[in-house]
Amino acid sequence: MRGQVSAGRQVSLFSTLAVQAALEQRLLRDFTEETGIGVQPDFDPTSVLLERIHSGEVPDVLIAVTDDIRQLSAQGTVDGRARLPVARTGIGLAVRARTPRPLIATVDDLVRTLLGARSVAYSRTGASGIYFAQLLGRLGIAEAVNARATIVQKGFAAATLLDGRADLAVQQVSELMTVPGVDVVGPFPADAAHDTEFSIAPSTAAAEWSPASELVCFLGSERARTAYGAFGLKAPLSTES
Repeated sequence: MRGQVSAGRQVSLFSTLAVQAALEQRLLRDFTEETGIGVQPDFDPTSVLLERIHSGEVPDVLIAVTDDIRQLSAQGTVDGRARLPVARTGIGLAVRARTPRPLIATVDDLVRTLLGARSVAYSRTGASGIYFAQLLGRLGIAEAVNARATIVQKGFAAATLLDGRADLAVQQVSELMTVPGVDVVGPFPADAAHDTEFSIAPSTAAAEWSPASELVCFLGSERARTAYGAFGLKAPLSTES
C-alpha cells in the first residue's frame, strides 16, 4: 500500500554528508511515501564511506563523489552503467549566527580572514577538507592556520561554532547550511573556489533489484535535483556514466 513499507523492501544507502539534509528532511520521506520502499541511510564523508566499503561493507546504493563512484565501478563494486549525477556544491565559510561576517570576496580577503581567526574548523576526511588543506599550502598559510585549527574527524565542521571551539568553519556550503544557529558567509572567491560533484549508483549485487533501482532513479531525477537546490546544492555538470 502507498506510504507503507513492505517486508523485504528496505534499501540500504551509504551517502555523503553533502546531501544529508535534503535526503533526511525531504527526499527519503517522499520516496517511501510514494513507493512503499523503506531506506536505511548511513551518512559519512566519502573517504570514510570508501574505507568502509573496502573493509567489506557494501550498501545497496551509494551516493559519493563522482570520481570515486567511477573508480568503484572500475573495481566492480558498483554498477557504473546505472550511475546518475545528483548534485554539486562548492566550498564555503560560516560563522555563528548573529556574529560579524568577515570579508571573503577576494583571495586576499580570504587569507586575511583565515589568518585573523582564533580557530578555523574543517574536516580532513571530507572532500572539502582535503581540498582546503591543499589550498592552505598553495596560499602559503598552512602552518599559521593549522597551528590554531580545530580538526573535525567527521561530521559537520560548523557544529564547532556553536560550542565555541572555533569562530570560522570551512566545509561544503550544503553541509554548513545543515547546522542550525550558523550563518553561511558564502562560497570561496573564484580564484579559490572548488566544486565537488556527487553521483548515485547501485552496488553490482543490487543493480538488478527493483527497489534499489527505483531509489537511484528517484534521487537522480530532475525532480530531486530541484529539491537539492533548496539545501545549497547546484545542478551537476556531468551526465555521462
